[in-house]
Amino acid sequence: MIIRKYPPQETRERLKVWCDLQERAHSEARSKLFSWGVYGEEAENILAELISSNYLNEERFARAFARGKSRIKAWGWKKIEMTLKAKGVSAYSLKAALEEIDQEEYFAGLIHLATKKERLISASNPFQRKQKLLRFLVGKGYSYDESKKAVEEVLN
Repeated sequence: MIIRKYPPQETRERLKVWCDLQERAHSEARSKLFSWGVYGEEAENILAELISSNYLNEERFARAFARGKSRIKAWGWKKIEMTLKAKGVSAYSLKAALEEIDQEEYFAGLIHLATKKERLISASNPFQRKQKLLRFLVGKGYSYDESKKAVEEVLN
């Protein structure tokens, strides 16, 4: 049994500060409350209060997450989508997040990533080089078709 870490008012204030630091998913806030020993109706009331006062906003979180992972981590849309689904983001917010990704910037990032990785591949066989690069890009969350186009552009 987890013992409650903070009194009710302090819990609310701490969670507000935690949500102010960066955008958070509802599931992340719920997990934080559980780790502090706050469960059930009380946790749901705190979450409802944070949502109504705009500390938590699922669509805003999803958009920020997609932008950041696409630009900074060079993730493909498939990996972003899968991660957001795992965080319990609604279909509407997921769609909004994927619209946030600029297509020209996305493909330029894919080409840059492929070029960078291609220099690091040690295989001398052209087929193996192509397969390793393709596997890497698909693992980063890009679709097979996008990855194939990028590999052909980089290797030719």
